[in-house]
Amino acid sequence: MNFPTLSDIRAAHDRIRPFIHRTPILTSTAINEIAGCEIFFKCENFQKVGAFKARGAANAVMKLTPGQRAKGVATHSSGNHAAALARAASVAGIPSYIVMPSNAPEIKKKAVKGYGGEIIECEPNLKARETTLEAVVERTGATFIPPYDFMDVIEGQGTCALELLEDQPDLDIVMAPVGGGGLLGGTALTAHYLNPTIKVIAGEPTGADDAYRSFHAGEIIPQTGPNTIADGLLTSLGKLNFELIQRYVDDILLATDPQTIEAMRLVYERMKIVIEPSCAVPLAALLANKDRFAGKKVGIILSGGNVDLGKLPF
Repeated sequence: MNFPTLSDIRAAHDRIRPFIHRTPILTSTAINEIAGCEIFFKCENFQKVGAFKARGAANAVMKLTPGQRAKGVATHSSGNHAAALARAASVAGIPSYIVMPSNAPEIKKKAVKGYGGEIIECEPNLKARETTLEAVVERTGATFIPPYDFMDVIEGQGTCALELLEDQPDLDIVMAPVGGGGLLGGTALTAHYLNPTIKVIAGEPTGADDAYRSFHAGEIIPQTGPNTIADGLLTSLGKLNFELIQRYVDDILLATDPQTIEAMRLVYERMKIVIEPSCAVPLAALLANKDRFAGKKVGIILSGGNVDLGKLPF
């Protein structure tokens, strides 16, 4: 498998630079004291569309041929990728067709509509999402941009770790959440290129632990019946990302929903910033395994801040 090179990831960063924020890195003395290590939070909750997904979607859209652009793009997503692709398409002046399950959060549907995406609703299961998407692609001729298991998307997500390690090169560990694995795969690949001694560790919810089980089994174990507050991490691990994770990720640590809620609350109270539950999982996993991180410099990618403020878990 030919994965993106460091030059490819740098080229992606140049390509998407006009369309994304270079997000800040924040620290909290209070959280460092609680954690027993030094944490550097890469704030993708401040990113366009409120999540790191803006990177991969922008990269994929900007790499389309003129012929592909004319017919637009399509995807299935219940959340941040949907908004990110709709926005990237809007910036490029092309149509987007977004298949969303009927139970997708209202805040995320509003975001897609706000960026000019056409929403096609389906039953809330993977088969319905895939068959509805096939029909949309057949009707429109749009190019399918997968949410995470797609090289152009992984390459775009890798630009987040590129910025983190340019701004904070002396990290011992980099952490990211894992759902489909696009962010984790891109992060692990970039960290490997820039400094192979950096450990890459993922956080995953106990109620959606397919990446953890797959990592330890050495083969993909599909997600079945996930049940977690971290709604951005419900999806099954992608095949390309699994390969990257096997090669370049050092460990996957689990966090329960109560631990995730506690970590989320800690960030709200101590840092005064908005993060979504999925985003809090790596910090929750770190706090549940403090011995692993004692005295280390840890970069945590805060993946997004799209949370329904009317339904906060605390």
